[in-house]
Parts: sequence; C-alpha cells; structure tokens
Amino acid sequence: MAGRHRMSRGIDDRQSFRDDPQPIVHRASRHLPPHPAVLEEELEIQHREIQKIMGENRHLVDGNVFLQSELTAVKDEIHRLSQILPAIRADKEAQTRELVERGFKLEAELQSAEPLRAEVVQLRAESQKLNTLRQELSTKIQTLNKDVNRCKADNQQVASMKADIEGMHKELTEARRVYEFDKKANEELAEQNQAMETDLVSMAREIEKLRAEQARVYGIYICSLFPFCLSPTPL
Repeated sequence: MAGRHRMSRGIDDRQSFRDDPQPIVHRASRHLPPHPAVLEEELEIQHREIQKIMGENRHLVDGNVFLQSELTAVKDEIHRLSQILPAIRADKEAQTRELVERGFKLEAELQSAEPLRAEVVQLRAESQKLNTLRQELSTKIQTLNKDVNRCKADNQQVASMKADIEGMHKELTEARRVYEFDKKANEELAEQNQAMETDLVSMAREIEKLRAEQARVYGIYICSLFPFCLSPTPL
C-alpha cells in the first residue's frame, strides 16, 4: 500500500515537472542568449530533479520487491492453508462426531441414572438427619465435657479433702498415742502414789507403834526410877 502511494506520488511529481512553465530564460532566449550562470543553475535544478526522480524510482523498485515478497509469502500461506484445511475439517468433523457420541452417551447414562434419583434424595434426607444427630451429639459431648471438667474439679477438691482427712487422722492417731501414753503414765503415777500412800500409812502406823512402844518403855523406865509414880508421862 505504501509502495503504491510512493509510485503515484512520483508520477504526479514528474507530470507537474512537465507541465510547469518553461523558465523565463527559455522564453527570453528568442531575443538574448542565456547567461552561463543561469544555464548552470537550470542544469543544477534539472540534476536535482533527476536525482529526486531516480530516488523515487529506487523507492518504487524497493516497494515492488517488497510487495512481490509479500505476495509470494501470501501465496505460500494460502497454499499451506489449502493443504491444512482438509485435515482441519476432518479433525473438526471427528471432534463433532465425538461430541455427539458423548452427548448420546451422557443422555443414556442420565436415563439409566434416573432410578438413582430417589435413592439420592433419600440419602440426602438421611445425611441431613445424620448432620442433625451429629450436632445433637456434639452438644451432648460438650455438656459431658463440662460435666467431666466439673467432676475433675470436684475430684481435686475430694483429693484435697482426703489429704486433709488423712492429716487429721494422723494427728488424731498421734493424739491418741500421746493420750494413751499420758494415761498409762498417769496410771503408773497413780499406782506409785497409791503405793506411796500405803507405805506412808504403814510408816505412820509403825511410827505410832514405835511411839507407843517408846512411851511404854519410857514409862517403865520412869517408874523404875520413881517407884511412886503411878502413871508415866511421856516426853
């Protein structure tokens, strides 16, 4: 497309160059010969125009070569596609047949699975019941866990109370042992006191007997000294 545009532009430029009015020096040449500087300038202008036309021609040639290569590539692509299209059509037809067969197969499977719908509905209902039962059991388990934790706390309190009771029992046993020891010691002391009292009573009696014997002996002794003494008086 760009090559065509460049080609038409070059043709228009050349046409405009041919249609332009001749330089004034040409029209005046009928009367006076042109000045060499004017001729040189005109030749320079024509040379630039020729270079411009040659450049545009090169652009046109390059554009034609590019278009030719593009045309060749397009022809090759069309040829390749013309060879591939039958295989693509065959592949599409095979895929279409496969899809149709799958559709028939799925339809047959759906028809054969029709009796299973009632079973599926029943299974869903049973699943909902099981979910409800599971929730109830979960609630009961939570309650049981709370009860177990409460029982554990109670057991800890019971264990603490048992420890306290065992400590009190040990203290009571020790108190009983001390009481029995003190009781036995008191009994032995009472027996010792009673024995001492008995000994003291016996000793008092012996002392009384000794005093009586001493008084009797002393009276006899006094009477032997004083015969006229009727009754001795003990000291």
